[in-house]
Amino acid sequence: ALGIEVADLFDDKRRGGEGPITNRDRASAQPRPKSNASGSARSSTESTSEGASDTPGLTLAKYAEAKALPVDYLKTWGLSEFTFDCKPALRIPYLAVGSTELAVRFRIALQGDRFRWKSGSKPCLYGLHRLPEAQEAGHVVLVEGESDCHTLWFHGIPALGIPGATNWREERDAKFLDGLDTIYVVIEPDRGGDAVRKWLSRSAIRNRVKQVTLSTKDPSALHLESPQEFGRRWQVACMTALPWTAVEAEASAEERNEAWEKCSRLAGKADILEEFASALSAIGVVGERRAAKLLYLAVTSRLLDRPVSVAVKGPSSGGKSFVVDSTLRFFPSSAFYALTAMSERAMAYSTEPLVHRQLVIYEAAGMASDFATYLIRTLLSEGRLRYETVEKTKDGLVPRVIEREGPTGLIVTTTSHRLHPENETRMVSLTITDTSNQTAAVICALARESNRPEIDVAPWHALQTWLATGPVRVTIPFADQLAKLVPPVAVRLRRDFKTVLSLVRAHALLHQASRRKDEQGQVIATIDDYAQVRDLVADLVAEGVDQTVKPEIREVVDAVSRLIARGNVEVRQSELVTVLKLDKSAISRRVAGALNGGFLKNLEDRKGRPARLVLGDEMPADVEVLPAPIALLSDAELRSCAIDPGDKPAPPSGSNEELDQDDASADENFASESSRGKVP
Repeated sequence: ALGIEVADLFDDKRRGGEGPITNRDRASAQPRPKSNASGSARSSTESTSEGASDTPGLTLAKYAEAKALPVDYLKTWGLSEFTFDCKPALRIPYLAVGSTELAVRFRIALQGDRFRWKSGSKPCLYGLHRLPEAQEAGHVVLVEGESDCHTLWFHGIPALGIPGATNWREERDAKFLDGLDTIYVVIEPDRGGDAVRKWLSRSAIRNRVKQVTLSTKDPSALHLESPQEFGRRWQVACMTALPWTAVEAEASAEERNEAWEKCSRLAGKADILEEFASALSAIGVVGERRAAKLLYLAVTSRLLDRPVSVAVKGPSSGGKSFVVDSTLRFFPSSAFYALTAMSERAMAYSTEPLVHRQLVIYEAAGMASDFATYLIRTLLSEGRLRYETVEKTKDGLVPRVIEREGPTGLIVTTTSHRLHPENETRMVSLTITDTSNQTAAVICALARESNRPEIDVAPWHALQTWLATGPVRVTIPFADQLAKLVPPVAVRLRRDFKTVLSLVRAHALLHQASRRKDEQGQVIATIDDYAQVRDLVADLVAEGVDQTVKPEIREVVDAVSRLIARGNVEVRQSELVTVLKLDKSAISRRVAGALNGGFLKNLEDRKGRPARLVLGDEMPADVEVLPAPIALLSDAELRSCAIDPGDKPAPPSGSNEELDQDDASADENFASESSRGKVP
């Protein structure tokens, strides 16, 4: 009787007034036309007849006027009017080749909150039905949104639209551009343009892209300035378009120079890892210098073709996550992707880029299932993930191949003594210290927490940016000699040796400001790089191939041996707590390690009962798997790979310091290379 609907009883903010509404909002079936006081329905045709300027919402006439395009042309492209939320809206169909409707988007306004997707529609490229025209021309223009497509089509230019700068999906969209030699991309001067640059830098189409620079925001604005001049101005813009690779290289060089200004002092340090460990201590990380250095080196290795993965093990409350989190503070967010948990197939369906990034998962239990770890394992080993699934469509189930590009490394924390065997062999395993002395040091550090100084991590972020924007190839001239000295005691060494080489490359890359380069521009790793890496992982590699036993496991086995020698038939863990003065959780971990290695046996076969420990297999003598650095210097030809402590390294680029004349005459090439340019 009052001529209102249920929706009129609710606050307009919830229906497109002042409140925020995102483009994810969906439109369902067309609402019932709003009735007037007499009860008769008011059609969308009647609403548009009142004049384009006064009508709320968006009519076809208003849109055509705003874009300076003929209404008849817009209709031929499938645009029509629709009533949305009791207001006129523009219905824009997304058509496939053959004009099958893939999706529908409604434009409800010219400015502000403008778009809604039809319920059930999935975003895709706009204008796919005109793809044959682009293929015939041999080129296409990639723009943001539909209105730029309408403008370009009006002028006879083949174009495809991305429905929002962040809506490009590599596995879904790139295939449509196969066979096109040139792809012109209009990058708008706003945050959307930044998003386009981000995905474009990783896309398979990047080598065929030319960036079009306009005097206006986009093609539509260029057309509005002068429709008659559009064709000439567009042709000039295309003729002066630069290849994306050149644009990217110039931007990268500029970013690298800016980063060098901030990190030059740090990059020139002789031992950057020691600088890092000292900075980490200042923010409250006690002990764990080896773990922190190895983690820092592993995250740096993300830049290589084979990143290093690390499993950080230890008891609950041992500080595993704190060490990892503190280390990541020294890296820009682009270097890693951190999660606490994920679903079984998240690794396949996630759109978060993982190329040259470290995937960080706090607690291995967060990987959900064996299938999730399988997907991660494949990504680590193969450097990419290809996952085929099926999707339900209106045509039935259709296959879909999802690809995730790498290379990617993994850092995971766990309370387990061992991970899945297939995962364990792909990672370096290190254990957080759980001794009483370490606990005492942590407690003291917590007491001083309020007096802790603030650390400026900007130079550290700049250092990683400088590394990421420069050459990342490293050669190890002594790799063959090292391979001959490593005893082939286990098949696992095939993977572990690659890991050691990756760590050496990462260390050389990190110190490249004080390293030489060969004719191809590759950083030359030194014996010093190997020596630093060996100090970090020699025992871990030996433990991985069962050629040594951890000191803490030897300690608990020796304690059991002494107690049995005193007359004990069997030993309880409570007795080990008393003898070794460690807490129950630390003793349990050590005993579990000894049981896994077979060095102890448990006579108790009933679950939930205290262990009855006796001696098992004899512990092996330690075998040196990674040779000492001095062994690599036995060949005179390799001595030039080592850094002579008496030599004065070349000053970092940008410094006014000159090389000593004796050093310059001894290595003229190195001196001249170091003095050229701002960036080494």
